[in-house]
Amino acid sequence: MSEDFYDVLGVSRDASEDEIKDAYRKKATEYHPDVSDDPDAEEKFKKIKKAKEVLTDEEQRQAYDRLGHERFEQADKRGGFDGGAGNGRRGAGGPFGGMGGMGGGGSDFEDFINQFFGGGGGRGRSQSNRPQQGQDLQTRLTVDLEDAYEGISKELTYTRPEHCSDCDGSGHPPDADVRTCPACNGQGQQTTVQQTALGRVQQTQTCRRCGGEGELYDEECSTCNGDGIVRAEKTVSVDIPAGIRDGQKVRYDGGGAPGANGGPPGDLIIEIRIRDHEQFERDGDNLYLQHAISFPQAVFGATVEVPTLDGTEDLSVPSGTQSGETFTVDGAGMPRTRRRGHGDLHVQVQVVTPDDLNAEQREALEAFAEAGGEEVEVNEGFFEKLRNTF
Repeated sequence: MSEDFYDVLGVSRDASEDEIKDAYRKKATEYHPDVSDDPDAEEKFKKIKKAKEVLTDEEQRQAYDRLGHERFEQADKRGGFDGGAGNGRRGAGGPFGGMGGMGGGGSDFEDFINQFFGGGGGRGRSQSNRPQQGQDLQTRLTVDLEDAYEGISKELTYTRPEHCSDCDGSGHPPDADVRTCPACNGQGQQTTVQQTALGRVQQTQTCRRCGGEGELYDEECSTCNGDGIVRAEKTVSVDIPAGIRDGQKVRYDGGGAPGANGGPPGDLIIEIRIRDHEQFERDGDNLYLQHAISFPQAVFGATVEVPTLDGTEDLSVPSGTQSGETFTVDGAGMPRTRRRGHGDLHVQVQVVTPDDLNAEQREALEAFAEAGGEEVEVNEGFFEKLRNTF
């Protein structure tokens, strides 16, 4: 991942604040350590968080554009930039400054909430009060090959953000004293006017002090520390369709993050992983199996019973079969998910050379060798030669 803040978020250098926040939400959803399987998710998330903090602060962004990445970082390490001072709803130190319930000024949990609600915690209003659907979450579920063959309903427990039940997601007790936000006069938005070479440019943004609510409260919910959101374990029953392949995904409706402004929750996207099987190998809808047969079965031919994922099937082995030959049992493979029927089962036979013969069996094999013009040696060398032949 690039160090440049614009590259980290995947935005252009003239991107608006809303575009930056939207890019941050998408990246945070992908790389937050609580929802990502990426081994470097924590480090990537820190870069994403830092990029968003700098590029959404007007003064810091101007300094970043002027100095460039390396010089800005050097100045920042020397204490030259106080990220987000005065921008928070609780005073200095960022949106959750000074009182972060899970760490110092601006916690990881804040960013976990921001990825779903676009900044300011679960209470914050966007520029529109329209209901917004919550973000989708992603996880993995590992099943056996037999489960994928049959189709199964399997329980899955995962952690997701939910509205705090004690404050109903408001972030403050119902009886908390409320006052109008002095920064935006209760509008939830602030308008700035800049004089440019092209004339006066007016820009409206969500109020940073109140997070768009237009109100400030004198008390926070002790359960969620004012975030309005808590992490909770949830167990759901996931329907896995018959024939699903390794890496395919299923969607659990409504299992994602809660929506904003009364909007519906997002969905839970579940990547299905299938464990390796001790007998069968899979390629698409087909299965592959190695099966041992005896020397007489290979010579004279036989009908042998081979295992399948739902029982057994009869396989006809013709006379003169060589070790390593492959035969097909039609329709004994995996169910096809997008069309009717099943794949096939391909059986590679391995002829087993006898290594513990009684006297009668030894005599018969000696006669067989003599009839074929073989030089008979009644010792282990004969059986070694027989093994090499087959």
